[in-house]
Amino acid sequence: MKVVLQRVKSASVKVGKEITGAIDQGVLLLVGIHNDDTDEQIEWICNKIIKLRIFEDDEGKMNRSVADINGGILVVSQFTLYADVKKGTRPGFSEAADPGYAEELYDRMIDYFEKHSDLNIQTGKFGAMMNVKLENDGPVTIILEK
Repeated sequence: MKVVLQRVKSASVKVGKEITGAIDQGVLLLVGIHNDDTDEQIEWICNKIIKLRIFEDDEGKMNRSVADINGGILVVSQFTLYADVKKGTRPGFSEAADPGYAEELYDRMIDYFEKHSDLNIQTGKFGAMMNVKLENDGPVTIILEK
């Protein structure tokens, strides 16, 4: 599993003309599911994201988590994180999980966040063409892999 985490002042995702998810301060997650991923990866990454101290405290140090600031989490599926561009100029995606399995794990990830936090959990729409809008905070961008 790969997650690109961006600390944001706000973020939203739109499918067509419909906003499917929006948050104020918090984290935007671009989530790629590998064909070997299991619940173990989901639990590890979700716990890490909830507890990761990337928000500033009163002294300006990254010492607070998204849970500490009662922020939002916007989860967007992103199979292209597993693009293989070693050969040629057209990316291959053989490492990305097939859509059925990936959607199942994506849904489990969202369920995990909802069951293990009181945060505002928002999502894109799995498999859809989405427009993601964000206002970076920092910018702070972290890549998580498990």
